[in-house]
Amino acid sequence: MGEAVRKTSFRVTGMSCAACASRVEKALGRVPGVVEASVNLATERATVEHGPEAGMEELRRAVEGAGYGVAPGEESGEEKEREYLGLRRDLLVAGVLTVPIVLGSLPHMLGLGVPVPMGLLNLGLLLLATPVQFWAGRRFYRGAWGALRHGQANMNTLVALGTSAAYLYSAAATLVPGLFAGRAGVYFDTSAIIITLILLGRLLETRARGRTSEAIERLAGMQAKTARVVRDGTERDVPVEEVVPGDTVVVRPGERIPVDGVVVGGRSAVDEAMITGESLPAEKGPGDEVIGGTINRTGSFRFRATKVGRDTALAQITRMVEEAQGSKAPIQRLADRISGVFVPAVMAVAAATFAVWWAFGPEPAFTHALLNMVAVLIIACPCAMGLATPTSIMVGTGRGAERGILIKGGETLEEAHRVDTVVLDKTGTLTKGRPRLTDVVPAGGLGEEELLRLAAAAESASEHPLGEAVVAGARERGLALPSPEDFEAPTGLGVRAIVEGRAVLVGSRNLMEESGVRENGLGPRAEALSREGKTPILVAVDGRPAGLLAVADTIKEEAGEAVGMLHRMGLEVVMMTGDDRYAAEATARELGIDRVLAGVLPQDKAAEVRRLQQEGKKVAMVGDGINDAPALAQADVGIAIGTGTDVALEAADITLVGGDVRGVARAIRLSRATIRNIRQNLFWAFAYNVALIPVAAGILYPFFSGGTVPEPLRPVLGEYGFLNPVLAAAAMALSSVTVVGNALRLRRARIG
Repeated sequence: MGEAVRKTSFRVTGMSCAACASRVEKALGRVPGVVEASVNLATERATVEHGPEAGMEELRRAVEGAGYGVAPGEESGEEKEREYLGLRRDLLVAGVLTVPIVLGSLPHMLGLGVPVPMGLLNLGLLLLATPVQFWAGRRFYRGAWGALRHGQANMNTLVALGTSAAYLYSAAATLVPGLFAGRAGVYFDTSAIIITLILLGRLLETRARGRTSEAIERLAGMQAKTARVVRDGTERDVPVEEVVPGDTVVVRPGERIPVDGVVVGGRSAVDEAMITGESLPAEKGPGDEVIGGTINRTGSFRFRATKVGRDTALAQITRMVEEAQGSKAPIQRLADRISGVFVPAVMAVAAATFAVWWAFGPEPAFTHALLNMVAVLIIACPCAMGLATPTSIMVGTGRGAERGILIKGGETLEEAHRVDTVVLDKTGTLTKGRPRLTDVVPAGGLGEEELLRLAAAAESASEHPLGEAVVAGARERGLALPSPEDFEAPTGLGVRAIVEGRAVLVGSRNLMEESGVRENGLGPRAEALSREGKTPILVAVDGRPAGLLAVADTIKEEAGEAVGMLHRMGLEVVMMTGDDRYAAEATARELGIDRVLAGVLPQDKAAEVRRLQQEGKKVAMVGDGINDAPALAQADVGIAIGTGTDVALEAADITLVGGDVRGVARAIRLSRATIRNIRQNLFWAFAYNVALIPVAAGILYPFFSGGTVPEPLRPVLGEYGFLNPVLAAAAMALSSVTVVGNALRLRRARIG
């Protein structure tokens, strides 16, 4: 089934806690043909790897069978806003009615007299509390009923059970007081405040979770809506969806580039910061690639569209970030396993709490038993646990995308923080990947400029990269190059040409020997340049040696800083290259690299990475993502370094969109910050439940059984050390908001 396995992602509605996500995951996992299912509470998305026998209809049935729904497409901004406004309306209704309920309950709580009969006051409280319970709190009943129909329980079950118990007990005490021996107290304030606080918590959580997906929204907002294309000789504006590959697109200053393409006319500076993270505008001219979504700053230009729609770099990046935000880190599996059994376990603890305190508690035993049960049900809601990991992953991957660091998912984020060794491929990663003229060494009476002018003129008809580097070097120096005559390019040796009537030879030692030209002392200098990692090129004019040129793939300006950043993080830095050891060690010395793997053929790179792993190292391999693909796959974390539309999105776990090698350190720093954030979230979520469920169940009673709770603690622990259910609701809401708020701190994480 391997080749037929495909990935489907869809939105799941009705989830409210980690247990919900775990239940949907298990239901999907039981569908025949499903290889793996992952459900993310923060993004409300399920991602399923499955064979052809598990179609969308089977997956939908499984989700609905677990008591949840499947929604088409992405959740739009309008839907999010509608959800937020609905929550806000319910909260306002609950809040407006809860204030008089609390005020009306104060006389009972404080033992004060009231000018109206207590029975009449309680009836008024019942009338106020009923719409809070069944209208403002209807979402809890709907969620609980959906779960119950499928034999399940979730967070809504806990809230509905807890508040209903307090409300129904109070309603019975109001309407049929004879059922209770003596005068029964009412707790309408408890149920109303709990519903109001939980709605408040959900409102804050919804708003905060909305902020975690801002990276996606920003990426979507980069897409231009229209494009100015040339058709039938005239310019016309068309929707960007109608642009096809091959169209000529015109871009003016200040406009967004609509799709990917190659410049065919004009020059400009383009701000690519949103895609590459590079702050300086990139100069663009004929032959240069441009990326859809970036902003044209200065001049006008025309380009030929090459990638449109789902194929553009922006669309690929958006898809990758969406998948990463919807993925899970292995660290989340612990939370998922606990959440799967959490709600039934809490219900059992709540039932036991009720039974114990009704049987053995202080008078009024039934009331204490009921309130303790409500406190356990409310405080145990595992929202914080379910949000701890996915919110951090969403914010972390979004933060990375803003800096041109595309991370494939939660597993990559977690693995990257363990890396202790970074292997950097030399060409294209530490170096610019294109040769440049570095040295001009005249001999035989010619000056530097004259030597270079004659050599470059001879090479101007050549298509060899070394020859192009010589010509580019001459043009950078402002030299005018005459046209060569009788041009010849013997294969692999160099070039021969007549320049201004002079016979010029430019090339290797073999070309000189074949042409009968002696080196005349240039040999040692050529060898010295070779040891520096440069390629020496001999030049002869009219049969006599005239000098040496040297060409090298120059080191990127930021490479030394990047190596320094990695060292300061405590990482070992290894350079891998096909160069000979002399040249490789010269580069390593210049950059301060610890270890060199020289003379490595492309097909042997993966074996070298494996050898490092056998030494017990956790290896990140950094390469161009195409010819380094086997090594990237072998490494614990593969990091592809690319530029613009040349990004190798499939080759690596992490892709650095700009060509900046400093992104390697930033990616590892981001991973460390995200995992640290997840651990903080999980600690607080677990610690909160572990600490407060026993308190809610009444574990403090033996210390205060004589009614000895200190006066300042009585609003929290009452007379006997029993946790006030209202405070349990406040703590539960606060824990979720705290976790999401802590995750949002990653947006400001300093990653360099």
